[in-house]
Order: sequence, then structure tokens, then C-alpha cells
Amino acid sequence: MRHKYPVKALVKLAGIPRSTYYDVRKRMNRPDPDADLKVEIKTIYEEHEGRYGYRRIRDELANRGQKINHKKVQRIMKALGLKCIVRMKKYKSYKGTVGKIAPNILDRNFTADAPNEKWVTDITEFKLFGEKLYLSPVLDLFNGEIITYTIGSRPTYSLVSEMLEKALEHLPEDHQLLMHSDQGWHYQMGKYRKRLESRGIRQSMSRKGNCYDNSVMENFFGIMKSEFLYIREFESVEHFKIELEKYITYYNTKRIKAKLKMSPVQYRTHFTQAA
Repeated sequence: MRHKYPVKALVKLAGIPRSTYYDVRKRMNRPDPDADLKVEIKTIYEEHEGRYGYRRIRDELANRGQKINHKKVQRIMKALGLKCIVRMKKYKSYKGTVGKIAPNILDRNFTADAPNEKWVTDITEFKLFGEKLYLSPVLDLFNGEIITYTIGSRPTYSLVSEMLEKALEHLPEDHQLLMHSDQGWHYQMGKYRKRLESRGIRQSMSRKGNCYDNSVMENFFGIMKSEFLYIREFESVEHFKIELEKYITYYNTKRIKAKLKMSPVQYRTHFTQAA
């Protein structure tokens, strides 16, 4: 409006000092020093489909050679309107004592010094297209990597036994593995316990009804549902399975785990190379 009315009158009407007006004008005419950084942040955000908040974007920038304070990343994301998309039926497989209950050897010690020291497992349920699907993964507590998984339309014993066989393919002969789960009936079965024993694996179970004893697995389910299930649209159950495989690959190989500052596979690779 300054071309139509005197600046003196306009700033008086706006209730601001004339010096403030000229200072703002001066700054507006300067090139944006963060223009390239904004493009980089937006690119990372879109590459990860809105799953990254400012801390993971800061870590990814650092991996790309740009060390930026997390507060600055947060401020730029807010200015660009970029928000991390976060939103979470737990399948209850407990049916009383149908086999043998193992002691809680893990005892919430969720850290491991090397791969294949501590694995955790559980089952979660999806509802899609009027159908139920059950996912049974195995997670290594060393780096949070999903070792393998099975998915089926019924929570039968084969869902767990096939998962176990697939996981054992990744287990070296020389190991001291602890396998932890809840007290679900699958894990109490004699066949399951004997298979663990045949490979020299110690079995551990959460206390009855205590989800915190297996909270790392619960946390993975929450992340997976928030970052994948609730923000995607699927054409069919088969399409869902294909996209789930892609997400788990992404989770293992690309998604930065905040505690590690890199993806699970990257962390395992660094450890192996340093050993």
C-alpha cells in the first residue's frame, strides 16, 4: 500500500515505528540463508513419507555431512508445516497354562552387547477388508532389527513354528541366545520349547499380563502401525502383504533408530566390521 499512501500514515495506522517497517523491508529483500537447508529437510521428510520428526531429520542431515542443531531443524519444520505423522488390537494369546511357563530371565534388560544374544517375539493382529491377519516377528535387542516374520489369517501354532524356523536360519552355530516372549499358548507348547532346546536356546517369558516385560516388541508394533498401517491405503490383503514387506525392509535398512543414530542394519554392519 506504500505506493498509494504515505509510509508515515501507514505505520501510524498499523501502530508500529517507521524504523521497524524499514528493517522488515530490508530483511525481506535479503536471500534466505536457509533456502538449501529447507529443500534438504523437505526432501528427507518426503523421502520417509512423513515418518521422521525433527530429531531423526537432524540425524539424517548429520549422516549427510550437515551438523545442524535440532532446535533449528524443529523451527524450520514448523515454518514449512512439516509434522511427524504419529497415531495404535493387541492379540491376546494367553489361554492359561497349556504347557510349561518359562522364568522371566530377560527381566526387562533390553540391551545386548552383540547380535544374536537376545531375541524377542510376539503376535499382533490386523483387521483389513473384513479379515483378520496375524503378524509374528522376531526382533534382535542388539539393534532393533526384525530378523524375520510370518503372517497368516489364523493365529495357529504353525504361524509361530514357521517364524522360529526362519529365524533359526540366521542363527550361527556358536551362540548364547536368549529367546523372550509373553506367556502365549504357542510359546508354552512342548514342540516350541523342544525346538529351542535343540538349538541350545534359553527360553524366557514375561510375567502374566505384564506387557512392559516385552515392551521393545510392543514398541515396534506401535511404530509399525503408526508409520505404516494407519497412514496407507491398501487395495487388497495381498497388496498389504507386499507393502508390509517393503516397510520392514525400510525399517531395517533405512529408518534411523534414534538411539543408534543409524538404521539397525547399518549399526550391525558397523559392529561386524569393527569386531
